Amino acid sequence: MQKPAIITIDGPAASGKSTLGALLAQRLGYTYFDTGVLYRALTYLALQKRVALDDIDGLVRLAEQMQANVEPPTVDDGRQYTVSVDGQDITWAIRSPEVERNVSVVSAYPAVRNALREQQRSIGRRGRVVMVGRDIGSVVMPNADFKIYLIASSEERARRRHGELTGQGRAIGFETVFDDLHRRDALDAKNTLRPSDAYIVHSDGLSPADIVGEVLAVLQQRAQA
Repeated sequence: MQKPAIITIDGPAASGKSTLGALLAQRLGYTYFDTGVLYRALTYLALQKRVALDDIDGLVRLAEQMQANVEPPTVDDGRQYTVSVDGQDITWAIRSPEVERNVSVVSAYPAVRNALREQQRSIGRRGRVVMVGRDIGSVVMPNADFKIYLIASSEERARRRHGELTGQGRAIGFETVFDDLHRRDALDAKNTLRPSDAYIVHSDGLSPADIVGEVLAVLQQRAQA
């Protein structure tokens, strides 16, 4: 099968983008890059350094100064990659409920997205990469060879996220997770573009293996065509 050099995966929060991206990259032998970790890292830093989340100039300066690194897992604790800032491992810290509640606010600012976009593109240009995140196929890598848009219902996405958080030992109610996702959806709807040429995947009721199989079948069909 002729493989596309760059694959992008877009979709709403907790739709399964990260799971699909990691599994697909593994099957293809590609690099998996969850671009959202850069926004999460910036949100984490802003909260730690007490930079107001409505201080756009302050957030942009922090983004430009941020020395973030994403690499294969360095600890065998279920992580898909290791994220560090200034040498500090923040892989799980950026998945905290506090970061979860605020990352959409930070990533909604165009100036912040511009400050981080070139870093995302630089990784994508290396090729043999599966890129996951907001506006990846429409803005960050509009010329990507194959684009996927993953859809799931609000209830399904909240169930997945709740399971992820409780699996990490965090005591958080389903309704809290659902409400946070609903609020994020409202913010994201104003600032997110769906690629017009993306392959749409409805993931409700499908296992990760089912979705990967569907995508690989489409790639095979396109290669034959």
